[in-house]
Amino acid sequence: MLTMYTDAAEALAGTLTDGMTLAVGGFGLSGIPADLIDAVRDSGVTGLTVASNNMGIDGKGLGVLIEAGQVAKVIASYVGENRLFAEQYLAGRLEVEFTPQGTLAERLRAGGAGIPAFYTKTGVGTLVAEGKPHETFDGELYVRERGIVADVALVHAHTADTAGNLVYRYTARNFNPIVATAGRITVAEAEHVVPAGELDPNHIVTPGVYVQRLVQATDRVKHIEQTTTRPRPQAEHRQDQHRQDQQLQTQPSAVAG
Repeated sequence: MLTMYTDAAEALAGTLTDGMTLAVGGFGLSGIPADLIDAVRDSGVTGLTVASNNMGIDGKGLGVLIEAGQVAKVIASYVGENRLFAEQYLAGRLEVEFTPQGTLAERLRAGGAGIPAFYTKTGVGTLVAEGKPHETFDGELYVRERGIVADVALVHAHTADTAGNLVYRYTARNFNPIVATAGRITVAEAEHVVPAGELDPNHIVTPGVYVQRLVQATDRVKHIEQTTTRPRPQAEHRQDQHRQDQQLQTQPSAVAG
């Protein structure tokens, strides 16, 4: 049964405890449940295990939980752009379980589907596979990976209806759909909330059966880690014309004979 809440702190009330496991959607700073992450920080819970693709950057996204000293373990595919995350890991203050990105996605999907474990070739013969059971299938060696089931899953959607059905937009449709299935309790924030029945059933990605709590996201700046752009053709033309003008200005004037 879905319950609507007025703010993120209220949506998480009664769900957070020290030492719990959180699964968090998004990719870096794209498509993250920023309001819910801030509410976790403000709650003061500690000793968290966080399963997410990566931990954002310093001071933004999941990086705020690292800065607050609330995270004991991270299950992620890479350290990313978070300097403090890397420092705490290298200093031995933060346990990190590195998982190949595709394997991490499948671990979350498996957890949500009730599959306790699966076998994959990815990571065989590397540190990723050390200490894990192996099995041979058709002459090929595979490593066993466990599904991930989180105590609470936090996701961000573009649009939700009051039945909890979720639609994602662009990059937000990365880890959010599988994270939404992997929580014993799933809390979603959505930029837009419409009455039940208004969403096209063909466009729904996460059915409302997976979502227990919903809150409308606040209107906030969407940060990204790095901006990489190239000049537009019109700008390139202006730059070429500017260079030509500069060259003409620096050339010595012809002297009439």
